[in-house]
Amino acid sequence: MKIVIITAVFLGTFLFTGCGEKKDQPETYALVPPSVSNFWEICRKGGADAAVELGVEFEFVTPESITDQKVKVEDLLSKGVQGIAIAPGDPANQTGLINDVASRVPLVTVDTDAPESQRKVFIGIDNYEAGWLAGDLVREAAPEGGEVVIFIGNISQLNSRQRRQGLIDNLVGREKDSSRYDVPGEVVKGDRYSILDTLLDGVDAPKAKANAADALTKHQNLSVMVGLFDYNAGQILEELKQANKVGEIQIVSFDEHANTLAGIKEGSIYGTVVQNPYQYGYQAVKMLHRLSEGDHSAIPENGVIEIPARIIKKDHVEEFQRDLETKLAN
Repeated sequence: MKIVIITAVFLGTFLFTGCGEKKDQPETYALVPPSVSNFWEICRKGGADAAVELGVEFEFVTPESITDQKVKVEDLLSKGVQGIAIAPGDPANQTGLINDVASRVPLVTVDTDAPESQRKVFIGIDNYEAGWLAGDLVREAAPEGGEVVIFIGNISQLNSRQRRQGLIDNLVGREKDSSRYDVPGEVVKGDRYSILDTLLDGVDAPKAKANAADALTKHQNLSVMVGLFDYNAGQILEELKQANKVGEIQIVSFDEHANTLAGIKEGSIYGTVVQNPYQYGYQAVKMLHRLSEGDHSAIPENGVIEIPARIIKKDHVEEFQRDLETKLAN
């Protein structure tokens, strides 16, 4: 478990001592991701910076599993936090947990949503549209078409399914429909691109690397390998280097893992679709504070604060990296 606490003075909540005196107690907001990754470290920094600005406490709690995520959330409630931001690892099966928490303290979702729950706000990208952007990158990287394999941590999360589906729908030339779902393992063919497989790794980097090796062995004519979780592209690149196929097979990525950015700079990864995890953390703490103070005016009518995804390629990867390093250094 990893906990980061940032403390500043805020005249908000009072705690009575045994002598009957009032003691100033800053409000505390927490962010609970579903796993450990570079992506969530960036998100943590955004939440920490917002907490300093507001003069409140911030806890970032990293669970070891989806089951442990529930335990961590319950621990935070027992400690008396004033609001929780959660990225549910399995939204469909965590709706009861989310609703229970939301009935007790303000709750927002980040990165992956639980739209059927009673969360106040979702903060993140439109993952279907982000997947569509990844499809645009594939089209640029392999304009003549070809065979594609997708690599992803899991598809139990709504964001994962939508991201993958946006990519597939773009490549096979369909109309946009974020509710569509192609079952993994089935070949999906369009006029120019064929999605041969979707390989799941359970958010485990060694398994992701093994999946890349298996794909190279099984599919001899691959054009593009697409990694939809932040660690996937780095694992794919390692396998391509061992197979002496860098440049022969293109890599399209998601998120801003250091290995991905290094690969883009050297020209071995074509490009990546990035979110803005710093803003996820920053906006989550800001929103929780407003909700805790009874201010609901900032909640959008559709309950979503969309932070658009962007494409990063070689021509502007260094500028993007400098900005990211500046945020993390402060």
